[in-house]
Formats: sequence, C-alpha cells, structure tokens
Amino acid sequence: MIVINAQDPELYDRVQELNLLRQYDLLASCVEIGLKQAHTSLDKYVIWALNHIAVANLSQFAGRFRQEPVYVGDHIPPHFKDVPDLMDRFLSTIHENWFDWSATELAAYGLWRLVWIHPFVEGNGRTARAVCYYLLCVRSGALLPGRKIVPERIRDDRAPYYAALRAADKAWNEGDLDVSELEALVADLLTAQLAERF
Repeated sequence: MIVINAQDPELYDRVQELNLLRQYDLLASCVEIGLKQAHTSLDKYVIWALNHIAVANLSQFAGRFRQEPVYVGDHIPPHFKDVPDLMDRFLSTIHENWFDWSATELAAYGLWRLVWIHPFVEGNGRTARAVCYYLLCVRSGALLPGRKIVPERIRDDRAPYYAALRAADKAWNEGDLDVSELEALVADLLTAQLAERF
C-alpha cells in the first residue's frame, strides 16, 4: 500500500509528517542504544530501519538499498551495484574516526556521504539527516535537548545545506575529503537548537 504524491498530495504530506515523527521515536531509541554500546552500534540495519520508517506507505522499496539508477539534480549517484560496498566503507570511516573527529565532523561527514551515495530510491535526505543527528547525539554523549532539532532546521532552510553539500562534492571530485562548510552549518544549527532547549 502506497500513497502517490501526484494522486493525493494532502494525504502524502500527512503520511510523510507522521513518518518523520515515527522516525524520530526510532532515532531516540537508537541513540539510547548507541550511548550504551558506543560507535559500533551504527550499522546498515539501523540505517535501513530509519529509511523504512521515513518512507513507509510512500515507497515500495522502503528500507532496501536501491537496485536501479537515480538522478538528483546535477549529482549522479554511484551505480547501484556499488552501493553495498560504499555503505560498508561509509560505516568503516565512521567507526575508524569516532575518537579522532568531533561530533560535528562526524555528523557532517555522515550527512554528506549518505546523500552522495544515495543508497535508497526514496528518503535519502530524511535518512541522512537522521543519521547526522544520531552521530551528533551519540558522539556528544546525550540525546541533545531543544525544541527544534538539527534535522528540522536543515529541512526548514535548505539553501545553505545544498550549498554545503555542493562544496563537499566539489572537494571530493578534486580528490579531497572536505566537509568543513557542512560542519560549520551543522555546528551553527546545533548551537541554535541548544539555545532553545527550554
């Protein structure tokens, strides 16, 4: 059962909003587990689950790596046959740099790299923002307080987010890993979130 945006945009939007609430509940549980089990608790199964909830009833391929090409504006994501290996490498990079990178560095890398790989047919941005927040919280040692969390703030003002993603893409295309612009954005959004925690 799926809702198609073109056929019923009002219902589609309502299901999408409810899915985001359910995704946050799962994310909070994942953070709680991550705080007990440390960095290795983030794996592909958690990412699959976060994607599944984000696009449940909106996509028939919820929670499964894509088996087809996708196109995202000017960005052409890697071939779908490369997705499983790229996701293994993504998780390895997170685990190997857990103690060397700051919370905002990990979160920015996670956000950019998941969007760059685009492992799912639908819901890649929602999943990447959830993983970003997971990394922020677990690396910081707490489910971070605030009325509006970083993923919501990104969603509300996408222009700086898209610009920072493009900057990271450009660096990658030139042979460099540089998510500093995205890290600065995530740090600013986190500061704003924490300032509104009461």
